[in-house]
Amino acid sequence: MVRITPPSERTCERCGREDHWNADRQSWVIGGVEGDPYCLHEWDINGNYNPVAE
Repeated sequence: MVRITPPSERTCERCGREDHWNADRQSWVIGGVEGDPYCLHEWDINGNYNPVAE
């Protein structure tokens, strides 16, 4: 059986904003560094991240 594991944190490579997944709210919440509110965020999830857990 294959299980998908989504990321639990992400950081914008442009402005440094850090978000964390809140399971209770079922949404992303802004972490310590708020970054630029007008940034078109480029999240640090790349080819190294594998959402498939075996």
